[in-house]
Amino acid sequence: MARNTRIVVVGGGYVGMYTALRLQKKLRRGEAEVTVIDPQSHMTYQPFLPEASAGSIEPRHVVVPLRKVLRKCHHLTGRVTRINHATREVTAELAAGNLTTVGYDVLVVAPGSVARTLPVPGLAEVGIAFKTVGEAIYLRNHVLSRLDAASTTIDPALRKRFLTFLVVGGGYAGIEALAELQDMARYATRYYENITPDDLRWVLVEAANRIMPEVGPKMGRYTVERLLDAGIEVNLDTRVKSMVGGHVVLDDGNEFDADTIVWTAGVKPNPMLDHTDLPRDARGRIECTAELQVVGMPDVFSAGDCASVPDLSKDDPEAKTSPSAQHAVRQAKVLADNIVAHLRRRQLTKYRHSYAGSVASLGLYKGVAEIYGIKLRGIIAWFMHRTYHVSRMPTWNRRVRILVDWTGALFLGREVVALGQINDPRAEFHRVANPSSPPAPPAQRPGPEQAGAPAGAGQGEEAVTPGIRRGA
Repeated sequence: MARNTRIVVVGGGYVGMYTALRLQKKLRRGEAEVTVIDPQSHMTYQPFLPEASAGSIEPRHVVVPLRKVLRKCHHLTGRVTRINHATREVTAELAAGNLTTVGYDVLVVAPGSVARTLPVPGLAEVGIAFKTVGEAIYLRNHVLSRLDAASTTIDPALRKRFLTFLVVGGGYAGIEALAELQDMARYATRYYENITPDDLRWVLVEAANRIMPEVGPKMGRYTVERLLDAGIEVNLDTRVKSMVGGHVVLDDGNEFDADTIVWTAGVKPNPMLDHTDLPRDARGRIECTAELQVVGMPDVFSAGDCASVPDLSKDDPEAKTSPSAQHAVRQAKVLADNIVAHLRRRQLTKYRHSYAGSVASLGLYKGVAEIYGIKLRGIIAWFMHRTYHVSRMPTWNRRVRILVDWTGALFLGREVVALGQINDPRAEFHRVANPSSPPAPPAQRPGPEQAGAPAGAGQGEEAVTPGIRRGA
């Protein structure tokens, strides 16, 4: 088994890419061949999506081309549709549209997670998720286009709708996206004669009575205070009952119209796992041992958002690691080393990670952080957020590009132009080529759930005073 071993990695996100990257460094020549299968040809570093959406980072610089970094691995651009461990086969629908079956000796299952949706009327039609670089680009163009639309209408109700922005979900993804986009929109208003920052209405809705648990209760309260200071309405202990046609109805009786609704209310394991014969827990995650092997299947490994991995850093034997980028990256290292140890008949290592801290950005020059119990706020925390994540960005190529982006934005300011044409690039040509035909339908808004999306940071929450709200 030590020679010509076929290792198949399902997923090119955090776990998939980092595992393959480490395997190609650790494996001896001819010891095994590694094949990575993912719907995208790149890995997305999701902690930088808020800054990419706000214009601080070029979107292409937050993705890592798999073929470029995994030079010693095979790469198939396709979506895995079935895993049959009984026959040791993976079925995938490739980019060309044809189905193929790939056999394996060792399997890594890391398709990540998708947005966790709820049966809220209207969500599928008007919601925008925030897990992919495409959604980040779309959201940036959409927010800026709403300013353009509001500046040209004389209907006060329509103007108010255009300038109302709702974010559902108070975890890391929601808070950082909200803070960065609100910062960008406020900056953009300086270029509009008839729009001021006070005209913008930003609303956060969180079902729990807390936000961002990773930074602790005090820092959670501080975060809410900073959001309120920025003019953002914070609704805790609140749920969205309906958003049909953009008319938002909350369970506390509050109603308003919004033309931008961002859905960041948690994640769930990739639904592809429904078509496998792997053991799963009540939440649909693959059951794993502390060595990151699938229970009862020593040749199958898993980690990241889709895996239920024991959390050895806690006293509770039932505790599992949370779905976060930090765990995914660290698990990938242990996973790759354990595959090598498995091939060489050596003892495997258990995954154990002690909590060191968390960092979060609240917009330009604002942030919160808790590192080894030390709480930091403001520009120092914001600087630590940037420093930490750029250090975790794969390859020096991408790190340098991001640093150049930040430097340019520091001295030249943000770019606040909407490139809405990329959402429907054929519209103008269709109008010219078919002057007598009706306009082509607009491009479909990205849905709230992207099957096969790479693993993303978990959605956190933390204790703050319930029912806080500012503004009308």
